[in-house]
Amino acid sequence: MASNRSRRLRKKLCVDEFQELGFELSLDYREGLPAEQLQAFLGRFVDQAITANGLAYTGCDDFGFVCLARRGSVTEAQRKAVEDWLKQQGELSGSSVSPLQDAWYPEQPIHQPA
Repeated sequence: MASNRSRRLRKKLCVDEFQELGFELSLDYREGLPAEQLQAFLGRFVDQAITANGLAYTGCDDFGFVCLARRGSVTEAQRKAVEDWLKQQGELSGSSVSPLQDAWYPEQPIHQPA
C-alpha cells in the first residue's frame, strides 16, 4: 500500500491511525450437547458477552470474528471480558480467543502511534 495517503483516504481505508482492531474466537462444545442448549448458549453469548460489551460478532456457532459494534477498535479489556465469560460456560469444553488484530487487513501489524 502507498504510504503517502491523505488523512481522508487513510480514514476511509481504516489504516494507520484509523486502524480498527478485533479478534477471532473459536468454541469447542461438550460432546453430545443438545441443540436446545446450544441455541440457549448462543443467545446468552450474544446478549451477555457481545452486546453487553458494545461488540458485534460475525461467524458461525463455532468460529467467528468480534469487532466493535460501531466504528473503532475493540479494547484489550473488552477482549478479556469475552474470554473470561467464555471460560465460565459449562456448555464449552474449550475456547480460543486470539490477540487483537487488524479487522480489515489481518496480515498488517497493529499500528503504534508515533
